[in-house]
Amino acid sequence: MNRASPRYTDVLILGSGLAGLWCALQASKHGSVTLITKKERAESNTNYAQGGIAAVLGPEDDPHLHAEDTLRAGDGLCHPDVVDTVVHEGPALVEELLNMGVGFSRDASGVLELGNEGGHSRRRIVHAADRTGGIVEEALLTAVSRNDRITVLDHHFAIDLVLASRMSRGSTQDREACWGAYVLAPDHRTVVPYQAKATVLATGGAGKVYLYTSNPDIATGDGVAMAFRAGARVSNMEFVQFHPTCLFHPEARRFLITEALRGEGAILTTLDGIPFMKSHDPRGDLAPRDVVARAIDHEMKTRGQSHVLLDARALGAAFLEKRFPQIVEGCRRFGIDPVTDPIPVVPATHYFCGGVRVGLEGQTDVPRLYAIGEVAHTGLHGANRLASNSLLEALVFANRASTDLGRWTDGAPPPEADPWVVPSSGFPREDVIIEHNWEAVRRLMWNYVGVVRSDERLGDAGRSLHVIEEEVDRFYRRFAVDPDLLELRNIVLVAGIILRQATARKESRGLHYNRDHPERDDLYFRRDSVLGRVGDVSWGDTIES
Repeated sequence: MNRASPRYTDVLILGSGLAGLWCALQASKHGSVTLITKKERAESNTNYAQGGIAAVLGPEDDPHLHAEDTLRAGDGLCHPDVVDTVVHEGPALVEELLNMGVGFSRDASGVLELGNEGGHSRRRIVHAADRTGGIVEEALLTAVSRNDRITVLDHHFAIDLVLASRMSRGSTQDREACWGAYVLAPDHRTVVPYQAKATVLATGGAGKVYLYTSNPDIATGDGVAMAFRAGARVSNMEFVQFHPTCLFHPEARRFLITEALRGEGAILTTLDGIPFMKSHDPRGDLAPRDVVARAIDHEMKTRGQSHVLLDARALGAAFLEKRFPQIVEGCRRFGIDPVTDPIPVVPATHYFCGGVRVGLEGQTDVPRLYAIGEVAHTGLHGANRLASNSLLEALVFANRASTDLGRWTDGAPPPEADPWVVPSSGFPREDVIIEHNWEAVRRLMWNYVGVVRSDERLGDAGRSLHVIEEEVDRFYRRFAVDPDLLELRNIVLVAGIILRQATARKESRGLHYNRDHPERDDLYFRRDSVLGRVGDVSWGDTIES
């Protein structure tokens, strides 16, 4: 393994989704920005987001209504100050996207089309047909490419953060601070310290920790794992959102069927065509995602069926093809026509409401380190994310973080990092061993820490995961590192965090349902679960409504 000399930048951003790109554009006002992404720059969860951005832009809407909907969905764990900040600051930032030329859908008179989704009391979903994330991503990538203060590096994999406390030389100031990241170059043989006065994690989620997910292959929890190893605390990772409706087809990988379809009138049925959501929740098909996912899971298990159906035929061909062209075209590729056929669907891991614990400016416990987007736990989502609030949160916190990190950019340059310490003896890895453990941890999490949990399942998962953790640690110390091994190392760590926090929460709330503790316990558990590198799960302050 080769070790290169450090490269320097004022701000280092890891991740190229909406949060990372928006932060890069705003942070470039303070100095030079280097944005690193482990795949192509357009490959992110943002790019696959179909539904839209929730923002108060309609004449009949109000930020207080948006806040109430968010708090209701969050099941007692939303931080009210964060909710208030996001719903009030978000609309102006959406307007900035419009001014940048983002092509949100409009009606014949030129007025923004506002969609409806489960849990919302008003139409407030700004969208670009059903390709919102991709359209926003394209506009931001274009803006970034025109900014000569921003350097984007594709196919660079951040291994770990550069910490002052682990340096053998350099300044004694900010000894606990983060000064960048050790990055594996595209040749997979060279590790370069990319050093910065401030570092931003915008690495997205961890859907690939589970066997079935709507997320792209890059979603391996890298940011959470790096931050945790660096000493930052992590909160509420037990709250995993399972999107209720991913396409069920043997050849389909992570094809999401947007919740907006149900918002427009599509209904869920059993395989024999019987609607079932009203029997689970009075809101029916517009119930929040956690309710819908558990209802589908219940119907599948009690009936012994592998999936359920989403029937959108009543919406008509003209509406479906105009409003949901990507869904219609995608389903037709697999021989399913939503105009004439119900769509087979199944729940899949979609979004993490928890993450690296941050303040209102996106700052973590580690000085000079920020986290924004899905990698962060801001307190907005509570125990269950309200549909289309994720892109809004990413936008608001990327904007706030970019302003705050300006306080570091005028300071002294970072102390020179020590060369990266090679952990392994450098043997070439054996693919079958890596693949076996990758499959084992993902299947374990799906079967034991999935939509419905129990004390027995969580205990069994803990014992099995411990064996995998020890084996992966041996791999890391034996084999030459490459992206596959690094991702396996990260998903195993993140799986352990999820499991520890799920085990500690002895109640059912939002996305966390434990059949041995089916009731919500506000007396003790109306608090964030908090886990640091040392010690057991602790609990934050009681969250007041």
